[in-house]
Amino acid sequence: MTYQETITYLYNSAPLFQNIGQGAYKEGLSNTHALDEHFGHPHRTFRTLHVAGTNGKGSCSHTLAAVLQAAGYKVGLYTSPHLVDFRERIRVNGMPIEEQFVVDFVAGHRDFFEPLHPSFFELTTAMAFHYFAEQQVDVAVIEVGLGGRLDCTNIISPDLTVITNISFDHVGFLGDTLGKIAHEKAGIIKPHTPIIIGEHNEETRPVFLAEATEKQAPITFAQDTPIIVSKNGSTDYDIYQTHPYSDLQVALRGYCQEKNVNTLLHAIGELQRIGYTISEEAVREGFARVCELTGLMGRWQQLSTTPRLICDTGHNIGGFQYIVPQILAQPCKQLRIVFGMVNDKDINAVLALMPKHATYYFAQASVARALDSESLQALAAQHGLYGTTYPTVKEATRTALAEADKEDFIYVGGSSFIVADLLADWREIKN
Repeated sequence: MTYQETITYLYNSAPLFQNIGQGAYKEGLSNTHALDEHFGHPHRTFRTLHVAGTNGKGSCSHTLAAVLQAAGYKVGLYTSPHLVDFRERIRVNGMPIEEQFVVDFVAGHRDFFEPLHPSFFELTTAMAFHYFAEQQVDVAVIEVGLGGRLDCTNIISPDLTVITNISFDHVGFLGDTLGKIAHEKAGIIKPHTPIIIGEHNEETRPVFLAEATEKQAPITFAQDTPIIVSKNGSTDYDIYQTHPYSDLQVALRGYCQEKNVNTLLHAIGELQRIGYTISEEAVREGFARVCELTGLMGRWQQLSTTPRLICDTGHNIGGFQYIVPQILAQPCKQLRIVFGMVNDKDINAVLALMPKHATYYFAQASVARALDSESLQALAAQHGLYGTTYPTVKEATRTALAEADKEDFIYVGGSSFIVADLLADWREIKN
């Protein structure tokens, strides 16, 4: 099979969560352990860091990888979902996994894994660990796929665990209270392994503290000790004044990144304490060049200047609590929003936050979970949000650009898959 044929095979033969949602979720780790044993427990050959959380785990995972790369380590990075190409999920020093490795992995091992009927994520995790072992990485930053306790990444024994925050998402799998969701996330806490909690509240703190106490894991609540003194924007970066580093240039911009930076600085400090060699220069380079070093896309990413167009992968109530104030802070003649969501999110809660004075372009992402644009338009109208519908992100964005004045501001988002479609078709859209 060619690479594209192999990817099509994977999508069709292994349930893919980003396409079908709940039907792709497999509870338990039996398949994961079987795959891990088949490949000779590859994750035991390199050090790991484990990152979970409702929001911010992608930004934190990429930034940790960038800092470690800048420090001279050979770094594996495993994240999900991908935006444009499957290979984004598995990287070594920022370079995506080779197409031929993906082809050979499937061709060489399908006789073993097909009888297991693994999910797409179970199979992809096994592929990532196998690839990192073959590449002889020093350390791999592993992002949890969903939850934590029963996530198939949870077979690793990391040097450090990070949980960014807890918000309502995937409540059908993780629970309908913050405490229940925190319990699932806290399942990645390992015995005697330091754990950094980025944000907490009165519901989640006792859950994390109890799990850490039982596991005798040193726990740090980053929120209790703010490291950031102030933040100012510049043309290319946000400039942070922090207790360890003055004038820290941070390439990832967005209100939500302030909490991420505080979490990351605590995590980096802990890595230094437990023996990782990370210089101040490496920290600065990692924060300033995270997108270049790791290939990260879709975090308050600017694609056009006149009119200004920003896309962001925020996709739930926890994310939009930061995104909406940031949208409202943008100076513009007219605010235009290309918007779509998937059908298993708390859509009404997000719509209740959205600006009522914006012109909306309701779009449908190219995944089966996407809410159709007409249904979204009807729901939005109940919240005083009005606009036109489009069958694709490409058509919606093209129309928004055509109707926009050079002083307008266009935001594209609502779902990671809206951003994925935008990035995949951007060359055609802008021409």
